[in-house]
Amino acid sequence: MLKGKICVVTGGGQGIGRTIVERFASENAEHVYACDMNIDAIKEAYENTTNVSPVLLNVCDREGIQALVEDIKQRHGRIDVLVNNAGITRDNLLDRMTEQDWDIVLDVNLKGVFNMTQAIAPLMIENNAGSIVTMSSVVGTDGNIGQSNYAATKGGVIAMTKGWAKEFARKGAQVRANCVAPGFVETPMTKDLPEKVIQYMVSKTPLNRMATSEDISNGVAFLASEQSSFITGQTLKIDGGLVI
Repeated sequence: MLKGKICVVTGGGQGIGRTIVERFASENAEHVYACDMNIDAIKEAYENTTNVSPVLLNVCDREGIQALVEDIKQRHGRIDVLVNNAGITRDNLLDRMTEQDWDIVLDVNLKGVFNMTQAIAPLMIENNAGSIVTMSSVVGTDGNIGQSNYAATKGGVIAMTKGWAKEFARKGAQVRANCVAPGFVETPMTKDLPEKVIQYMVSKTPLNRMATSEDISNGVAFLASEQSSFITGQTLKIDGGLVI
């Protein structure tokens, strides 16, 4: 589905991001730029993968992002796929959440998505082709206790994506923007949760299990590929029926 594509994936060092990078690489993408703040993790993960380049990148570093885009443009002339996957959590109840925890989550999860897309979308529009897939969450569509900051960012990226879908296509450019909204996923971010919390969430999920990273990467790969060429401005929930 992704043969010959030039792809950029943020948060590509572990969890869902790593699975997405591996999926793209296995589907013969021409090249995948796996961006993460943990350079050791991405170097180790992709040291034997010829079509993946590990990139040390902070999505809050606008100069670093622009330098990466210019480098890719010089090498390939285009970017076909952007996956905005990088994200963090700093959970707490509203009356206990610090301003610092609010600010850092918005900076990474919301402004980081803006930074990456603002830098890459013009190149896609110039080439009249591209797919942007941003990781949202069912928390962004339906909220969750103790996640005011996270919910705000994940709802925000859905709203931005809808606006971008209209904006990019207003002069006929074939540049699409969509979101994926996972439910409860087996990742390094959830592995340390108490067992009773995991069992509670599984019990609330009609398909009676947590999602795997592969479940999520399947949806991302579909939206990144030409198989979804007439889909834009949408949010694909991959949650096992958790939110219906």
